[in-house]
Amino acid sequence: MAIRFLVWLGVVVVVLGEQTSHVRISYGSTPTVQQGSSTTPHSPPPPHPQGSSYSQQSSYSYTPRPNYPQQSSYPQQSSYPQQSSYPPESYRPSPSYGPPQPSYSAEPACAAETTKPWCLKDDEYPTYEIQHEAEQHADNLLTLYADVADLNTALSVYRPKTLDEETYLCPSDTAYVRPLRAVNTEGKWRIIVNGIKIHYQILTQTTRIEECLNPGYTCPLVPECYKSKCLQKSIYHHFLVYDPYDQYFPFAIETFKLPASCACLLGAYTIDH
Repeated sequence: MAIRFLVWLGVVVVVLGEQTSHVRISYGSTPTVQQGSSTTPHSPPPPHPQGSSYSQQSSYSYTPRPNYPQQSSYPQQSSYPQQSSYPPESYRPSPSYGPPQPSYSAEPACAAETTKPWCLKDDEYPTYEIQHEAEQHADNLLTLYADVADLNTALSVYRPKTLDEETYLCPSDTAYVRPLRAVNTEGKWRIIVNGIKIHYQILTQTTRIEECLNPGYTCPLVPECYKSKCLQKSIYHHFLVYDPYDQYFPFAIETFKLPASCACLLGAYTIDH
């Protein structure tokens, strides 16, 4: 009895389900297909506007990459001509600025008062400047200094005047001098350090000179049968000099040519009949 009731109830449920269910399928503009007895009307979807750029596709297809025309290669640029090398510029010394310095070797004013290549008196002698630099460079200066003033010069300076004592073949003038300026072997005037006080010491430079009084003349005490003439002889002497334009060490040793003796040059012996 119970089984029959359950079977009957299942049949009723199936019948009611078929009456209330429906299926509606629409394909665009085609009529709607309905299944089932009871349906509820549905409005169709709006059609796609005509002229639209969109078109429904069932699947997407692969679009290959378009072949663009190959661009022509640009012509190779012409190489520029190599620049010619410029000739090297000639050396140009750097310009000197400021007023030109006076020449150290210029002829001093004392040269106008003597005919000799040295000055024993000089009103423009830079005593203060030399003494100042000597104190600044005392150690190096004293190594260059030499003095010959202590030599025994009595016989040479004070010549005998009688033949009984001593005589010379050619007359000459001898003296010991302390020059303040002189011309060196290069023909340039230099300031000689003389009479400069440094460390309780006075720097002096003395030299002996002997000058012929009649150079080129016949020797007075030589017989006439001999050819003879008086000849001036020189010696090279070193002096300590001062250079006012040397800012590092304004002292140096330079060489000077001074008259040293007057000799008699004898020639061949001749006999006149």
